Amino acid sequence: REIAEEAIARKGFFAAALSGGTTPSEFYRHLAELKDGFQWDKTHIFLVDERFVPPGDLDSNLELMQTLFLRVSNIPAGNVHAVVTDNSSISKAAELYEQELKQFFALSGKDFPVFDFVGLGIGVDGHTASLFPGYPEVAEKERMVVTSEHAGIKHKRISLTLPVINNAMNVFFIATGKEKAAIIKRVIEDKDRALPAAEVIPANGELTFV
Repeated sequence: REIAEEAIARKGFFAAALSGGTTPSEFYRHLAELKDGFQWDKTHIFLVDERFVPPGDLDSNLELMQTLFLRVSNIPAGNVHAVVTDNSSISKAAELYEQELKQFFALSGKDFPVFDFVGLGIGVDGHTASLFPGYPEVAEKERMVVTSEHAGIKHKRISLTLPVINNAMNVFFIATGKEKAAIIKRVIEDKDRALPAAEVIPANGELTFV
């Protein structure tokens, strides 16, 4: 709430990019409890990543957020910036989402958006967002949005890139469970740059692990 209030006081709105998955669910339930004490009308929610599934699908990250907190909040529908997944191709979905970012943040040239808050999870393989170790999209430097289409993941995905994440004012990793201990050590203590999560190094923002 403090981050949101500071951003709103400084520039009139709060822009957050949030992740799906089971780990942040408790955090989203907490947001639901703030429905009457949060400036939702000045809050804009984006997705860190999304699965290329039909709108409303139970595997959709947006559907998870809608279920846990967005539907009970007072956020205007236009303040929720979804990845449009009912397109004919995943590449078109990624292109449209990048256009949405450029338009909302009034970007020009090679500028990247500056989110006030980015919430990330981390996989046992060290992936974050939908950036998986060993794949070229982790090294993307120019695009804001990439597609992720690999064997071993249930759905094709659309993801923000590391330059976008690392341009944020505040980046939070949320991790729970003993099974995450080893990978968290490799990220925080060993700084294993082979892991996408270890490549999250905000240029001018704060990085926090919870």
